[in-house]
Amino acid sequence: MTKNELALARKAVEIRKRVKGRKPEFIRQESWRYIRLKENWRRPKGLDNKMRRKIKGWPATVNVGYRGPKNARGLHPSGYREVLIHNLDELKKVNPKIEAVRIAHNIGGRKRAKILVEAKKRGITVLNFKEVEKEKEKEKTEETEIKEEKPKQKSKKRKRAEGNAES
Repeated sequence: MTKNELALARKAVEIRKRVKGRKPEFIRQESWRYIRLKENWRRPKGLDNKMRRKIKGWPATVNVGYRGPKNARGLHPSGYREVLIHNLDELKKVNPKIEAVRIAHNIGGRKRAKILVEAKKRGITVLNFKEVEKEKEKEKTEETEIKEEKPKQKSKKRKRAEGNAES
């Protein structure tokens, strides 16, 4: 992908964003009427169906006119093409100018850290980098909570034992 194509792709992503704002939410026919019907899209198929016949006042149906620009399809909102990474070998094949990396969910902490260091050296964008920071914060808060809970549990047992001894 040349610089010109990359610029076109980024412009297409902006256009896609604008088009998406004008696109209605496509909902299942009469899902607003019956609780048992979810809002997930289903194509209306009945002979007398108002939605299928596109009668004024009824919700819009899905059609090709709402589709985004061809250049923007498959691109991340940042304008990069997403690549799923499992190891360092896959990271070496990534072109940092046009591709961004998403580290697979089943990669452990040690391997993830190595991938992040290598990506930083090569100037590759990592899309799910924030998850690592959040996980570390969660672990720290869990550890502190566990430490705080342990003395409380012991004190309850002591109170019970003291209560039984008095009786």
